[in-house]
Amino acid sequence: MQVANNTVVSFHYKVATAEGEHVDNSNEGEPLVSLIGHGQIVIGLEKALIGKQAGDKLSVTVPPADAYGEADPALDAVVNRNEFPPEVRKKLQPGMQFRAEHPERADQHVLFTIHGVEGDQVFISGNHELAGETLQFEVEIVSVRAGTADEVSHGHAHGAGGHHHH
Repeated sequence: MQVANNTVVSFHYKVATAEGEHVDNSNEGEPLVSLIGHGQIVIGLEKALIGKQAGDKLSVTVPPADAYGEADPALDAVVNRNEFPPEVRKKLQPGMQFRAEHPERADQHVLFTIHGVEGDQVFISGNHELAGETLQFEVEIVSVRAGTADEVSHGHAHGAGGHHHH
């Protein structure tokens, strides 16, 4: 069976930036399981998997537009500690995340991450850490099967190696 929309593909992968910096890989012996066509993996990798089958190995270069997008300077900011709710002001630290309205698009919300705190200045970014990066994937497809009606309606794989709930 070939990878297509609404198929469940299991694959091993390694991903690095175009400069060769290791980013991530599948767990030893455990492939990543994804329902294709439902936004579970970056679109550039998903497009490259279409038409492939179990046993195929491929190298895929994914530009920022098909990965995590270009970095948006409007999403990097320094805000005053007092702009946070009083109950969290003393707890602010790098790595904390919060959802807030996009600074330029009132109808859009963004997940921001705190990258630093110096005195009353809090350095935040709503950009994904890989925004602006070209990614290089090395992939080996382990298996491909049709997604079940439940998986397709829920938008993710279920069962062995997939996501369990419901």
